[in-house]
Amino acid sequence: MAVKRNWITLIIILIITTVVGYNYVYQDHRDIENEQAEFTISSAEINQLFSENSTAAEQKFLNKTIEVSGLITDINSNDITIDDKVFCQFANNLETSLDKNEKVKIKGRVIGYDDLLEQVKLDQCTIINN
Repeated sequence: MAVKRNWITLIIILIITTVVGYNYVYQDHRDIENEQAEFTISSAEINQLFSENSTAAEQKFLNKTIEVSGLITDINSNDITIDDKVFCQFANNLETSLDKNEKVKIKGRVIGYDDLLEQVKLDQCTIINN
């Protein structure tokens, strides 16, 4: 009788562990476009924070949704660079009439800082205004 109870307890623990592990690994994807931005900042300000102390800036901004503004310095089919300081990658091709040297505000998720190019990297970006 005790052996049967131990097996049932073991099976229940195994099922609970499997469910918790599955939910941890396969979390719902974030919808950055509909999230509220935690920070609104200019491209120069965020770049300065990362260049002065990248560790502290990563703790504050990494994986957070932000709105960043500045002038477009480079535009491609699925990315925009703002003030040569913030690289914004879009999930889909850009269908917009934006040009270089236009002021823009973009919302996206901070994924890191490129020390070599000295750029803050955002993904899942959307254009807030143009």
